[in-house]
This record gives sequence, C-alpha cells and structure tokens, in this order.
Amino acid sequence: MYIVSTNIGNPTTIQWKGKEQITGIYKRPVNEPIYLENNDVLKDSVIDRKYHGGNDKACYAFSEKHYSYWKKLYPDLDWSWGMFGENLSISKLDESEIFIGDIFKIGEAVVQVSQPRQPCFKLGIRFGSQQMVKQFVEFGYSGVYFRVLTKGFVKTGDKVELVDKNIDSLSVKEVFRLIYQNNQNNKDQVIKALKLETLAESCKNDLKQHWKI
Repeated sequence: MYIVSTNIGNPTTIQWKGKEQITGIYKRPVNEPIYLENNDVLKDSVIDRKYHGGNDKACYAFSEKHYSYWKKLYPDLDWSWGMFGENLSISKLDESEIFIGDIFKIGEAVVQVSQPRQPCFKLGIRFGSQQMVKQFVEFGYSGVYFRVLTKGFVKTGDKVELVDKNIDSLSVKEVFRLIYQNNQNNKDQVIKALKLETLAESCKNDLKQHWKI
C-alpha cells in the first residue's frame, strides 16, 4: 500500500434541515506533505470534535480502489481525492484484511487502527443524496480511522508499511458490520470487540447501545 493523495479540508458552510452548519468534510488534495498530530492533522478542519478528531480519530484513510464503485453510482459528481472526507487516500487498502490494533508506519508517522468510519448526514450532503449514507453502510467498506502513535509528516507516494499485526483482533470490516447489523449469531464477536483494548471507546459505546449490552 502507498499514499495516493494527501487531503486537507477548509471550513465549509452547508444547509441541513433549514439551518446552517459548518463542516470539514470537503477535503481536497494538496501537493505538500501533511503533518499527523496526536489529535488531528495539522491545518485540517475538524469542526465537530464530538464525532471527529481526538486521540482515536486523529486521521481518516479511505481506499483508492473503492472509488471506481462509487463513481459508477455517482458519475455526475466532480470527482477528486478526498471525496469521502479522508486525509489519506491509500492504494489497495482493504478493510477485510486490516484489523483493529494493527500498526503501520507511513512516512515519518506511526499509526494504529482504532475503528471503522461511521457515516453521518454530512457524507450524504457531500454526495448530494442522503441515500448515500445507507449505500455506504450496505457497501461495507468504511475506511479506517487511525490514532497517531508517532507524529510526523506523510506525503503522496509514501509506503504504508505494516509494523505489527493484531492477529487476535477483528477486522475493520467485521466491526463495521457489527455496528449496523443485529444478527444474534454475531453476539460472540460483539463481546470480543468490546474486549479489544485498541478499539476506540466511542465505537465500543455504539456497539453497546446497538446491541443493548
């Protein structure tokens, strides 16, 4: 895997249910390296810190290979990297093969997988359709949130190198599915997810609420 694009967002005002809101989801490619800090990406816009940024969601990555699927569904959009609000567009990123707690080195930074992305209405606004949020869940490939263990610059072309594989964990795709499905046959996986020290606490809380645990 390697970095296809580094993306930064500026504050953008949107309309939602008759009210103005500000969002940082409109990310665009930048030519210079970006700096991964412990709680966010330097110079990036993180507006609603209840759901974005912070130790467990310092940086968001999305797979370059998923773009073709979405371009077929939304061919009329003005496509560029960063469409999903990701700071890092990464080649061949596969959520079914990346596990909670996995550690990667990217450029100068060292990051750890903390949770899948959980879409909200702002993603729907970015794509011009709230149907997109449901489609995103059904697609099953959420992208990956990282916590930053070692701060540093990353740039387009940098390799994404696996440092430590958490083999006793669950994949990002498995956790994403558990958040939105309610198949009682998966209850053991939910219990396992809740015991993962490296899974973000906010994600654990959402699992507990969804599964009424």
